[in-house]
Amino acid sequence: MTSTPLSHDPGTIRAINPATGEPLEPLALHGTAEIARRLERAASAFEEWRATPIQERSVRMRALAGHLRARRDALARTMTLEMGKPITQAEAEVEKCAWACEHFADHAGRYLAEELVPSDAARSYTRCDPLGVVLAIMQWNFPLWQVFRCAAPALMAGNAIVLKHASNVPGCALAIEAVIAESGVPPGLFSTLLAPSSAVAALIADPRIAAISLTGSDAAGRSVAAAAGAALKKCVMELGGSDAFLVLEDAPLEAVAASAVAARVQNNGQSCIAAKRFLVSDRVAERFEASFIQRMKALRVGDPLDRATEVGPLARADLRDTLHAQVTASVRAGAKLALGGAPLPGPGCWYAPTVLLGAAPGMPAFDEELFGPVAAVTRVKDDAHAVELANRSRYALGASVWTGDPARGERLAAAIAAGSAFVNGIVKSDPRLPFGGIRDSGWGRELGREGIREFVNLKAVWVGA
Repeated sequence: MTSTPLSHDPGTIRAINPATGEPLEPLALHGTAEIARRLERAASAFEEWRATPIQERSVRMRALAGHLRARRDALARTMTLEMGKPITQAEAEVEKCAWACEHFADHAGRYLAEELVPSDAARSYTRCDPLGVVLAIMQWNFPLWQVFRCAAPALMAGNAIVLKHASNVPGCALAIEAVIAESGVPPGLFSTLLAPSSAVAALIADPRIAAISLTGSDAAGRSVAAAAGAALKKCVMELGGSDAFLVLEDAPLEAVAASAVAARVQNNGQSCIAAKRFLVSDRVAERFEASFIQRMKALRVGDPLDRATEVGPLARADLRDTLHAQVTASVRAGAKLALGGAPLPGPGCWYAPTVLLGAAPGMPAFDEELFGPVAAVTRVKDDAHAVELANRSRYALGASVWTGDPARGERLAAAIAAGSAFVNGIVKSDPRLPFGGIRDSGWGRELGREGIREFVNLKAVWVGA
């Protein structure tokens, strides 16, 4: 990413309904003057907001949670139309955003509290001061949650936010701006920038931007990190994942197989923390594979607005085509196609739930992130082999271990290189816990005490006698 002037020709942006292939209403891109105006408003709003007592910020954040719930149906429908999320999952996403707002309204004061540090001073302590305007560059797959995962803690810490959302969810971006404005925060404290990706480098370089939060691919992470580094600005990056799902021989297989399906196809399989590599003890692999394949085959694929649908379309045609190329290359390399393995006919961006057996290092199904309803199963000899293969990935976002012995699961969780490790549970983000990865899955943390402190100046104060 090279630095360019903050200028571009205004035009329009239009999402495509991935379930039907039909275009949605076009929206006008923000021109150079409008972007500059929004940045200036954000900088001004920050000065007012940083001086607002945290108790008043909490009032506004709780109001925001209420507005999210009041507009749940409309927000969920917009998500479903723009990126194909099953409607029940979209509704749950809105609720999770409201929960995050309430959590940080309740706990930000404690997370940000001054901490006394004994020294040679009469009094010395650390305090958390906001940084300024945070540029949030967000992905399309959780179009509300990924924004609020950044916004709820960053706003409670006293920052302002400008959002550059993915180009296929512009309606979601504008809806977020509208619902936050309703909460009574200073005008412009949260602004959406409808701008092309070519404008990102100049936004990062703009002196009104203090820090950057990115959710996206590892390629986007490298590009944004280079631009942020050139500008000497803090950035937090949540990137891709190829999460391992370890099934030990003492696990309750039927229940674990059901959880494995849910972990793989959540959000149509388009989740960074979805389970993607299933590492199964060879002592129980045949039984697990049979149950897993049967359950994947039984999934209801259909209209994402139908409340009975379990798997909807992929978000874009190019994503479907990339996924199919990865499946095809893996089969050519020796993986066994046990289920699916092809796009579904008709309009839209559909892909059949797919299971590959015998996935191994060197195959796309093992080495790359599969962003869709495709599961790759690999048999392992023992615990050490399972950990070795779990760690044999450039990604390290999350992992889960399934066993009848939780203490054994914790030992394996400690040995796995990942930002989070779950024992007998599906990997998920939670406002109470730090969230993020290592290696090509990014750096920094969102959520929890650690997340709210990412976009603050941790200032040391020393007071003499």
